[in-house]
Amino acid sequence: MQISITVNGQQRTDEVEPRLLLAHYLREVCGLKATNLGCDTTSCGACTVIVDGLSVKSCTVLAAQTDGAQVTTLEGLTGPDGEMHPVQKAFREEHGLQCGFCTPGMVMAAIGVLADNPDPTDREIREGLEGNLCRCTGYHNIVRAVQSAAGAGPAAGQVPQAQEVAR
Repeated sequence: MQISITVNGQQRTDEVEPRLLLAHYLREVCGLKATNLGCDTTSCGACTVIVDGLSVKSCTVLAAQTDGAQVTTLEGLTGPDGEMHPVQKAFREEHGLQCGFCTPGMVMAAIGVLADNPDPTDREIREGLEGNLCRCTGYHNIVRAVQSAAGAGPAAGQVPQAQEVAR
């Protein structure tokens, strides 16, 4: 079947099998490797992306279900001037990562948390990130990173618009 999706600001039209998961579409068809696959069961959150403004675990969404949608992956967060998204900056500054495997999904989930609540408490951050696992950290620095990003203002809960995405 043919699908048309805007991925990181670029319109794409591709032939895909109806059963192809969005995570596999992003990695194998689009060549975007930041969307990691850790479980295929929504248990780890490493595959979290933003679909039409909502954070979604892409391992349980069919690519066909996103036909006509706007999908943003970690690669799509960088602005046209190469500037990192406020959540990416905060993760770096607050040491919110270790091995990095969960980081793309954690960053995308954090954007979702901040889109829903631009000034969350530590508890609300932990609850918002509950479906994203990190096997390396104790989550303290991740929570600090999300709090720090919240201090950057409303931009922390937004993804770049199509015309702003670096190509």
